[in-house]
Amino acid sequence: MLARRALPRLQQPSSHCPSHFYRRAYSKTELGNGVNIAYDLHEPPNQGDSRENAPPIIFVHGLFGAKKNNRSISRVLARDLKRPVYALDLRNHGDSSHHPRHDYNALAEDVELFLQQHRLKDATLIGHSMGAKTVMAVALRNRVPIANLIPIDNAPVDAALSSDFPKYTQAMRRIDETTITRQSEADAILKNYEESLPIRQFLLGNLSRQDDGTHKWQIPIKILSSALDNMADFPFTDPDVTRFEGPTLVVRGTKSRYVADEMLPVVGRFFPKFELVDVEAGHWVVSEKPEEFRKAVVEWLQDKE
Repeated sequence: MLARRALPRLQQPSSHCPSHFYRRAYSKTELGNGVNIAYDLHEPPNQGDSRENAPPIIFVHGLFGAKKNNRSISRVLARDLKRPVYALDLRNHGDSSHHPRHDYNALAEDVELFLQQHRLKDATLIGHSMGAKTVMAVALRNRVPIANLIPIDNAPVDAALSSDFPKYTQAMRRIDETTITRQSEADAILKNYEESLPIRQFLLGNLSRQDDGTHKWQIPIKILSSALDNMADFPFTDPDVTRFEGPTLVVRGTKSRYVADEMLPVVGRFFPKFELVDVEAGHWVVSEKPEEFRKAVVEWLQDKE
């Protein structure tokens, strides 16, 4: 295991995504289980610079997130690593379809089927929070071959979610019960539950304007509210039975509690080749410190090539 190290804070580039960067409009894939998964495909800005048959990167968001939250970092990783990056919307999020089942085995199956249907081999799986447990579950289920794994600020343990998440669903339900015609009206309600403007903006990104001029949630609040206990759990409990032997980079925020020091022995038993990088941030590592995160991932993946 790599010793903990705090990355130096670097000045963030003035532009994450050059204007000539190539990105297709989002697409959807109907999986064999009936779920439609929406995704953005980010490719290097100069196709002539991309490596032939370069292994793909799959980027998965957290609870209440979406592919659009990872757009900037996906573009940067595609540019720096000259690899295609698929940013997914998991079921019940973003532009993907809704389904009453929402647990880590179901989410992992969606990712596995996506990889199979797109014939993506030697993939690097990156996931934040809920996405981190999802990609760890994919690795441990061992139903599709993957090259390496980068879980961000979550551990393979049963651990209660922050009390903020039930609070968010309560606020979202209240907004859903109100006729909202402007996003500022929803924000005024949400402000009673969350003081942080960036977090409120993150949550409000799930609002969608309807034909009648009202704003409604694009995500199924009832399904996700009922799934909060599932999101706290992890489907694997015995690392003596199953483990992932491939390279794994655990990125954690030093101000977050989701990957506490006492969890590291369990991480090591499930992922014996894991390395650890600390970023001076809270739970929202990528959005809080994008340059530190980029540097850690790019250096680690280049070292694995």
